[in-house]
Amino acid sequence: MAVASLVTLTGYPSLKRDNKFTELNTDHVQFFKDLLGTGSAVIDGVSTDATADLEPFNSDWMRKYKGHTKLVIKPGSTEELSKALKYCNDNMLAVVPQGGNSGLVGGSVPVFDEIVVSTSRMNNIRSFDPVSGTLVVDAGCVLETVDHFLADKGHIFPLDLGAKGSCQIGGNVATNAGGLRLLRYGSLHGNVLGLEVVLPDGTIMDDLTTLRKNNTGYDLKQLFIGAEGTLGMITGVSLLCPRRSPAVNVALLGLESFEHLQRAYREAKGQLSEILSAFELMDGRSQDLVYEVTGKKRPLEGEHPFYCLIETSGSNAEHDGAKLESFLDRVMEEGIVADGVLAQDETQKQSFWSWREGITECLGHWGGVYKYDLSIPLTQLYDLVEDTRARLTSAGLVGEGPEHPVVAVLGYGHMGDGNLHLNIATRGFNKAVEEKLEPFVYEWIAKRNGSISAEHGLGLQKKAYIGYSRSETMIRLMKQVKNLFDPRGIMNPYKYI
Repeated sequence: MAVASLVTLTGYPSLKRDNKFTELNTDHVQFFKDLLGTGSAVIDGVSTDATADLEPFNSDWMRKYKGHTKLVIKPGSTEELSKALKYCNDNMLAVVPQGGNSGLVGGSVPVFDEIVVSTSRMNNIRSFDPVSGTLVVDAGCVLETVDHFLADKGHIFPLDLGAKGSCQIGGNVATNAGGLRLLRYGSLHGNVLGLEVVLPDGTIMDDLTTLRKNNTGYDLKQLFIGAEGTLGMITGVSLLCPRRSPAVNVALLGLESFEHLQRAYREAKGQLSEILSAFELMDGRSQDLVYEVTGKKRPLEGEHPFYCLIETSGSNAEHDGAKLESFLDRVMEEGIVADGVLAQDETQKQSFWSWREGITECLGHWGGVYKYDLSIPLTQLYDLVEDTRARLTSAGLVGEGPEHPVVAVLGYGHMGDGNLHLNIATRGFNKAVEEKLEPFVYEWIAKRNGSISAEHGLGLQKKAYIGYSRSETMIRLMKQVKNLFDPRGIMNPYKYI
């Protein structure tokens, strides 16, 4: 499959390396080798050719952003990271914090030659209290590993993502990731109890409390949740993890319009109430692409313009099953839902979820994808997909064959959160497509008082567009916070604000 990469410097030609930052030399590299050891904790591309080893750290999984780092360091403890950041700050060496590198806006990829500081070696589960459900972990712990650990304890991590097999907890918190469980458990701003953070000058901010109530002074940890590594590096996280529900049901429904989808959501909130844990929107085009790429059998016999995946989680299987069946009977009888099926076992539950979680991977099949993560008033949620599709089609960009760069315009996302993922699958990254998308998408969002970033963050992609969602006053205050914590500007430069 031919793949067209959008090298960061080509895609953002106005970006210039800030000359205030020092260029790496062998003395700098030697310091980190002395600090961390000469093994895998340091990938040295300054004194040797380490291009292949550096490549995974220099590019994102979408092949859209590509940096030029020549040094990756992997501290094994908070203390090692503290010494490393202090040295970088003293010597004006720019750094990019990197976890699982599963982000979507270029936030974890270097732009120029910034040092990549990886948290992959900081991966210990520090403690878990089964009485309170409080968990303390290193920032480099992989989400899926932690969730499996909690499953054995009868608990669940309050966040679930399609990238759970590679994303890390520190990165999740640094980007304030939302995911599939937010409807039930809320955001990380509410679930994170405490943080351990290394500031740019090496100071260790130890606020790793496990208390649910602590009203003594400013809640500083909140500043680092969603800051994308621009204020400091998260090294430890304490969270509240709820009990894992023993009774989980999954249903997949087909609907004939977005209006029907909204009605189904209202009915689900009313009838399923306390056991409703997910309500995911998928348009018909997204499911067509999954079918085209995977070839697996569709869960429903017919094809529909819209689909929704409903999950319930409770403590009584008989009670929850009865509620869900009653809901399904009602929405079918009233013509809200055209067709539907209830998963009969764990295998079928996972199969249904794969039609939702598999969309992201399938979208890249043709070579490129433009992704927009947006918060929109619920009644207007799908209008943006239709307007974008019409705009690109009228420009002659959508169609079959290599002369048409756009394969499909589609939408899916978290209906319960008002969070749409607008995706444009392409045969490669294309300037004509980009010019039709931006700033059109952001202007559309601003007119409806939405948000240009619901859960993926700003990174490099959306830095220039923050004004579509934030006022000048808010942006000025954010810059003041940045200057307070990182006065020399070494943390994740060229991004965010």
